[in-house]
Amino acid sequence: MAQVLEFKLPDLGEGLTEAEIVRWLVEVGDVVAIDQPVVEVETAKAMVEVPCPYGGVVTARFGEEGSELPVGAPLLTVAVGATDASSAAPGDDGAAAEEPSGGSGSGSGNVLVGYGTGAPAARRRRIRPERNTASAAPAVPAAPAAPAVVSAPSRPAPVAVAVGEVNGRQGPVAVVSPLVRRLARQHEIDLRGLTGSGPDGLILRADVDSAIRQAGQATEAATRTAAEPVVAEASTAVASPSAAGAAAPAAAERIPLRGVRGAVADKLSRSRSEIPDATCWVDADATELMAARAAMNAASGPSGGPKVSVLALLARICTAALARYPELNSTVDTAAREIVRLPSVHLGFAAQTERGLVVPVVRDAHTRNAESIGAEIARLTELARTGKLSPAQLTGGTFTLNNYGVFGVDGSTPIINHPEAAMLGVGRIMPKPWVHHGELAVRQAVQLSLTFDHRVCDGGTAGGFLRYVADCVEQPAVLLRTL
Repeated sequence: MAQVLEFKLPDLGEGLTEAEIVRWLVEVGDVVAIDQPVVEVETAKAMVEVPCPYGGVVTARFGEEGSELPVGAPLLTVAVGATDASSAAPGDDGAAAEEPSGGSGSGSGNVLVGYGTGAPAARRRRIRPERNTASAAPAVPAAPAAPAVVSAPSRPAPVAVAVGEVNGRQGPVAVVSPLVRRLARQHEIDLRGLTGSGPDGLILRADVDSAIRQAGQATEAATRTAAEPVVAEASTAVASPSAAGAAAPAAAERIPLRGVRGAVADKLSRSRSEIPDATCWVDADATELMAARAAMNAASGPSGGPKVSVLALLARICTAALARYPELNSTVDTAAREIVRLPSVHLGFAAQTERGLVVPVVRDAHTRNAESIGAEIARLTELARTGKLSPAQLTGGTFTLNNYGVFGVDGSTPIINHPEAAMLGVGRIMPKPWVHHGELAVRQAVQLSLTFDHRVCDGGTAGGFLRYVADCVEQPAVLLRTL
């Protein structure tokens, strides 16, 4: 007797309460194994694949791609033991899909709150829907297990039909970027009707843009065709006052604050409302720092190594400055009315991605040198660009470095990344007139700004921190004291 089990959206950790369905990985009728990923969701922190803790036949899916579900809401239902009944279905040549075994063997290790793991992944096989064979063969009495399979909570699942009707394709839409999906939704473009120009048929933004243009041209042509008789009649008739009225104003676009954008909005609003921040800034001559970096990257032989970025050098300067001014590597416990100084420096750095602003965290940055910090920054940046950062890689920071100079701006007053106590901002490094050794010269100048929580320290401490950072930028040899 088949048993229908309901799989709910699990607690993905880090206090997340909702997730957006980006892509379904299974269809109604698919056979899934224990711990097999069934849906890709986007949370406020990362994009993750959610594994199903049950093995059997998918009988229903809840939520369309692009919809948002709260934690604990039903994701899908699985008929456990339903594959025996499917063997009696006409058109299967007596072959039934084998149910994934929950016996021996190691599971995927995907631990979900409220669920267990434990079986290896198995190959998916589609159970042919009965409605497809009804016209080709007479009705066959259902096996005893069949009612249990179809008695799962029924919600419309037109996706399984639509997949087979459009371009003869089946399976999930070949789209990776949430930006492409959002663009298609905004313009009501059916992604299943597009043929991707990317690798393995991947649908790119250019494909969606082309479909939008074609749809616009078709609409414009249809409008012209429909308007021709009207124009002919208007030439022989008197225009009414209503015909000359102004067109209705366009409706304002409303964009939901959810996902990464919603998380950023909540965190920045909380920072502004809770933290009494202040900002100080200074201009620095970065010529010597750029020369030192060029010498490092030009070195070969035993002294050579991977290229060192400017951001890695600035990060190393920050860890040295925090060792001198630990007040800025702290947080405020408002409930206990205490300042908590943190023993380790977990350095966050702001990164702009297609999904929005994210802040990956370099763990134990105070124990790393510039080369190690640079390698970790490069690794986390690549994960951020592909949307594969885990929630753990986006949380737990104690201090943030914000290099907004990559956007071509000189200065900013950044908002502190709550619950941290400070953030260093770095503008663009560019040639400027500068008084050097009493003479006017062209030097590589940069503006540094420090926004800090005034509860953890006074202006003297913040000014000392910023001045030390500027001194290290202007004279990198200062760092030799702490190496």
